[in-house]
Amino acid sequence: MAVFKPKFITFDCYGTLINFDMAGAAAAIFADRVSPERMEAFTTDFSTYRMDEVLGAFKLYPLVVANALYRTCNKWGVECTDQDCAAVMTACATWGPHPDVPAGLAIVAKEFPLVLLTNSTDELIKNHVPRLGAPIHMTITAEEVGAYKPQMKGFEYMLNKLNCGPDEILHVSSSLRYDLMTAYDLGIKNKVFVNRGHGPGNPAYEYTEIKDIGGLPGVVGL
Repeated sequence: MAVFKPKFITFDCYGTLINFDMAGAAAAIFADRVSPERMEAFTTDFSTYRMDEVLGAFKLYPLVVANALYRTCNKWGVECTDQDCAAVMTACATWGPHPDVPAGLAIVAKEFPLVLLTNSTDELIKNHVPRLGAPIHMTITAEEVGAYKPQMKGFEYMLNKLNCGPDEILHVSSSLRYDLMTAYDLGIKNKVFVNRGHGPGNPAYEYTEIKDIGGLPGVVGL
């Protein structure tokens, strides 16, 4: 069987390429208010509220994080301040790629234009793109789109901007809920699930699974 050669390889960035350690940042900041044995549940709630926030009316990502953090702390009955929220975003700007990313991206970038579709702001993503270790053809942020994944608008905007159809790209993500379910619904047939343990997989969504970006060249025959 012939290997699919996409016009573009499109990526989720945070979590898939950048080691997006929101749980670690929150755990460090709230270590004086949440016990170690309860911290995993606390950070899971923080993640859940972030998902809920991006499904509502658009606001910039620092407000998504702040709202989610305040809602989490309200549920847990712990104090939350604007300084706590700012500290999470300060940490976010420092994060770099997963160790497997630069080498894997560098290989596929030799043959295919790489595109980021990210739930980020125009300013925040500038901290992360230079750390990926490969040329990025185009970066599309939620701020540019005016909507966050898993809403469909970002994918539709990206396809229009790239002037291609859903059958002409390969979309890569470590999240079914943010990316691959929506991609499936939009008819993006060629998808890669990078199984970083962020959530359960489901083969009904018709993707190729790899454990890290080191496996991506093999998917496109390199």
